[in-house]
Amino acid sequence: MGAAFEALLEKAKADVTSVSVDEARERLNNGTHTLLLDVREREAFAEGYIPGAENIPRGFLELQIEGISNDRNRAILLYGDDDQSPLATRDLANMGYENVAYIDGGVEAWKEAGYKTAKDRPLTKAEQFRYARHLLVPEVGERGQGKLLDASVLLIGAGGLGSPAAYYLAAAGVGTLGIVDADVVDLSNLQRQILHGTSDVGRPKVVSAYEKLKDLNPACNVIPHQVYLTSDNVMDIIEPYDIVVNGCDNFPTRYLINDACVFTHKPIVDGSIFRFDGQVTIFPCDSVGPCYRCLYPEPPPAEMAPSCAEAGVLGVLPGTVGLIQATEVIKLIIGAGDPLIGRLLMFDALQMSFKNFKIRRDPSCPVCGDNPEITELIDYVAFCSGVNLNELPEIAD
Repeated sequence: MGAAFEALLEKAKADVTSVSVDEARERLNNGTHTLLLDVREREAFAEGYIPGAENIPRGFLELQIEGISNDRNRAILLYGDDDQSPLATRDLANMGYENVAYIDGGVEAWKEAGYKTAKDRPLTKAEQFRYARHLLVPEVGERGQGKLLDASVLLIGAGGLGSPAAYYLAAAGVGTLGIVDADVVDLSNLQRQILHGTSDVGRPKVVSAYEKLKDLNPACNVIPHQVYLTSDNVMDIIEPYDIVVNGCDNFPTRYLINDACVFTHKPIVDGSIFRFDGQVTIFPCDSVGPCYRCLYPEPPPAEMAPSCAEAGVLGVLPGTVGLIQATEVIKLIIGAGDPLIGRLLMFDALQMSFKNFKIRRDPSCPVCGDNPEITELIDYVAFCSGVNLNELPEIAD
């Protein structure tokens, strides 16, 4: 290390703030939304890091930091090698970040203090090459790609919405994709359902989907479910998956999926289409966000909600909506951005416009409310037919 560099380093140390590992741990645990940055090279980061850290190698810091946080007032803690940390802290301060400090001693001091480190799922050489463009994105990187590879997503329907969503989720590296669809490919499907071709007409959609997705990404574990979802099988089918993508086109199945996911606390990335209009939202199915019943307490009359077969749909519309669903799934998996929880995104293809509407959990919702009345699966065909389930006659054995 030359004298000039030593002088530069000492000046940086004098100009910025450092904290001990104990103080850093306290800050990270007190819920202040502190951003933790590891500025070491990716190889060093892969060997172990302080839990919760985002990795931006020192040479890319100025280029990539705004992709993670553009809030100049946000508290930032960073660490790296001994000579990296003070200089990186100074550079962020020069960029206008006002609340930046570095952890004295970095990850080695963290380990010496007896605190645990984390380690990401290692990527194979083939995975590094296939997902190379993801690895360059700060919000994804090797950690995010590892999360995608470990994730499991269930798609309800291999039709207009399920086709683009499944195709891009497989391409992105989602490790397991389940596909539920009991239908066969019809010639009229090919105007919008891009997983299927003319040679697939008459074949089960899940078989056609399986073949296309495995050809796109052989490492993706594609699981076909050639069944109709019912109250008898839905819990077993959704149980192994992390996220459910809903692309079905009938109300009994929508309410069935909603209730099952509320009972199992699995988020639903929901999409629907009608002629030139589409909408997407996320029902987190927890105690915070709304569920499908909060938005639609009761199914509309059949004449008010015709299917695509009855009303028609612009062929490219499902592609737009399905890709938005796939994007939201990826955001949920890698923990990036602002997901569509509590927001309903409306798309008008004729006007080429997007609008956001706030939606809230209904405390009186019969499924996810404060005092739920529905605590087990019901007869959803009867419910959507307007039958009062409490007035059904008893059937003698």
